[in-house]
Amino acid sequence: MSEHFETNAIRNQNERSQFSEHSTPLYLTSSFVFDDAEDMRASFAEEKERNLYSRFTNPNTTEFVNKIVEMEGAEAGYAFATGMAAIFTSFAALLKAGDHIVSCSSVFGSTHAMFTKFLPKWNIETTYFKVDEVDLVESLIQENTKILYIETPTNPAVDILDLELLGKIAKKHHLIYIVDNCFATPYVQQPIKFGADLVIHSATKLIDGQGRVLGGITVGNKELMHEIYLFARNTGPAMSPFNAWILSKSLETLAIRVEKHAENAQKVAEFLEQHSSVKMVKYPFLKSHPQYEIAKKQMKLGGNIVAFEIKGGIDAGRTFLNNIKMCSLSANLGDTRTIVTHPSSTTHSKLSEKDRLEVGITDGLVRVSVGLENVADIIADIEQALAFNA
Repeated sequence: MSEHFETNAIRNQNERSQFSEHSTPLYLTSSFVFDDAEDMRASFAEEKERNLYSRFTNPNTTEFVNKIVEMEGAEAGYAFATGMAAIFTSFAALLKAGDHIVSCSSVFGSTHAMFTKFLPKWNIETTYFKVDEVDLVESLIQENTKILYIETPTNPAVDILDLELLGKIAKKHHLIYIVDNCFATPYVQQPIKFGADLVIHSATKLIDGQGRVLGGITVGNKELMHEIYLFARNTGPAMSPFNAWILSKSLETLAIRVEKHAENAQKVAEFLEQHSSVKMVKYPFLKSHPQYEIAKKQMKLGGNIVAFEIKGGIDAGRTFLNNIKMCSLSANLGDTRTIVTHPSSTTHSKLSEKDRLEVGITDGLVRVSVGLENVADIIADIEQALAFNA
């Protein structure tokens, strides 16, 4: 294959069938047939690689997985029905009762719920560190610590964690280092280069890029992925062939889409930074970002997410959202359409006020997933909505 990301994203396809199709067809089949009894036996004994059942593998999911594996510099992967299915299955496959997780406290709301409400049911505990407390990570590691987990950039405050530094800590203490790379995508950042063992994506976001389908994927170390595959094969969180087909096609335009998303987001962030109604703006490639130098070291672009705090707290935040006209009010992100979200009342509403504030989610915080509209129109809509708080 080529040394260039864009070429591989387009040309990495399944082998053509006898019909010589130019674009990979959709394989809507639940199962596959065998030549004879011996072929069936050997296939189920995993003595040969072939499709058995679409809950295990399917040509469409295989193509999608192979693309992400190559993009991330991984060895193997598995595609899931959703991003949260990818996160939960990865942890469930690799942990046992009594194990311990060290995680950054700035994680997606559902991931936080998994760590604090569900995994403890199986005697699996999590200890958090804040984004500005990376120097405390080693002191949190216990004899039973198995996994070091982070998101970077974080959701929704767009903080940046030093992938290389944490990778060295994980290696020193023989931990499985897992990174949620959803906000960056493999085009912007490849955590495996900095020591990650596993990388997780909600493919629902920028990988799809058009708000059409749900999906998730975990890629990384071959041995760890085999454990995850076996668990997923038996518990059934598989991605559908149709969604995999959509997502594989989406990857062909990932680079050009993310380039434009980031270009627009930079301009939106710079506009907000100068606005009198805005208290604070966070975007990885703004020089005012606390972790700007780290972001420049490990990210190719700043991504498409801008977080900002409106002066006036929760009432000002609601006033802003109520006066948005063009941009969408939604809990999703990574769409072609610009999306405005109020995390404290939506995606992170299940966190206590104390927990929200500890990870930088103030009542006035707004998360903007900057889309592909003309940036002048995006800024104009945000500006007119902010005027109601002037």
